[in-house]
Amino acid sequence: MGLDDKVQHHATDAKGKAKEATGAATGDDDMKAEGKGDQAQASAEEAGRHLKDAAKDAKDTLKP
Repeated sequence: MGLDDKVQHHATDAKGKAKEATGAATGDDDMKAEGKGDQAQASAEEAGRHLKDAAKDAKDTLKP
């Protein structure tokens, strides 16, 4: 996973924040919830990226 994934996760998070703000401003609870869901998805994907990178680093460290 690289920079492309990181950019995509940040874009998904930004989209979620925009949806949440729009939902809050218009009183649309569904849009607000969808925005929070997008943010949670981006956070989970970013955490997965960090975990995968850490596992790769650990594997590289153990190579003779």
